[in-house]
Amino acid sequence: MVNIRAKARSLFLVVITCFSYSKAACADSVLVGYWGYNEFLAKYPEEKKLTSSFKDMVEMDPIPLAIKQDKPVKISFIYPGEQASDYWKRNLITLESRLKSLNIKYELTPVSTRLNVDFKEQSSSLYDAIEKKYDYLIFTLNTTRHRKFIEHVIQSPDTKIIVQNITTPVKAWHDNQPLLYVGFDHVIGTKLLADYYQEKFPNGAKYGMLYFSYGYLSTARGDVFVQSMDNNKYTLRSSFYTEATKGSAYTATKNILQHNCNVDFIYASSTDIALGALDAINQNAKHRPVINGWGGGTLELNAIKNGTLDVTVMRMNDDTGIAMAEAIKLDLEGEKVPTVFSGDFEVITSDTPIDKIEKLEKRAFRYSGVDLEHE
Repeated sequence: MVNIRAKARSLFLVVITCFSYSKAACADSVLVGYWGYNEFLAKYPEEKKLTSSFKDMVEMDPIPLAIKQDKPVKISFIYPGEQASDYWKRNLITLESRLKSLNIKYELTPVSTRLNVDFKEQSSSLYDAIEKKYDYLIFTLNTTRHRKFIEHVIQSPDTKIIVQNITTPVKAWHDNQPLLYVGFDHVIGTKLLADYYQEKFPNGAKYGMLYFSYGYLSTARGDVFVQSMDNNKYTLRSSFYTEATKGSAYTATKNILQHNCNVDFIYASSTDIALGALDAINQNAKHRPVINGWGGGTLELNAIKNGTLDVTVMRMNDDTGIAMAEAIKLDLEGEKVPTVFSGDFEVITSDTPIDKIEKLEKRAFRYSGVDLEHE
């Protein structure tokens, strides 16, 4: 008999196979060392007020910078753009568009990398930003390496950092926090998907889990989902860490379908993972489990419109690019910047009317454009 675990481990790690997940064991370990988004705002009422006012600012038309700049601000934007999701590409477009509409003079250096692969390039770009005394550095946090990079930048007196795609402040950084944590709260979005699945399968279900690669995102989107499901009714049959790529998700999904063919749904932790899972599901004529996306970018919405994807949690994507520009504006004016900001979500399903989806697209992509092409 083929050793499924050994075979799969050469591509990615098999985490759990054919037994239920312990909700109690997970409860104490999810997002250890971070303030939950709502938890942080509840603990610090002044931050809650700042975030509320900031949200209004993001939703309003731009109000130009109130001071005169002596020179352009220098911004380094290091982002994991090498993926099917258009989230990061849209962020870059929106950031620049909003900066221009705010009449902020700027010099932007974008660096597109692969999230958990190009560590040398990321490190080189980060240290370059410090050495050249960039005013603002935009980066993400998913691994311990990313965290070490950010901790180094925080110590720099000349460069302020905006941490993208994370909205849970690091407890250990205490009062020495980044200028802004900005994104769409992974826990909030994940719980919306958990609510959908529990409503879709009110009498219980068996499911498979496709994690992101090792790191923060797998915890926030994967472990939180499992924790949110009542394990007396919902049984996790098989779980994989992927490499956060279509190819690894395709192979993992084939394993789930071959060895746990009775799963009712497969939870996908990102756009690339959902697309890889769909490729595998479309080749499996015997059984088609429900599959979700995560993020609601153009590729996911198109898949929902054509009936291949069942559900996604759609980010109002351009909120974050706008928020980063507005944070820079506030900082230049000497005003307080909130520590954390999360954009809004909408749950979109295959039953959502097309006209509603198109209306949400216009809102979500109001700067980056509904018809953004993919490279």
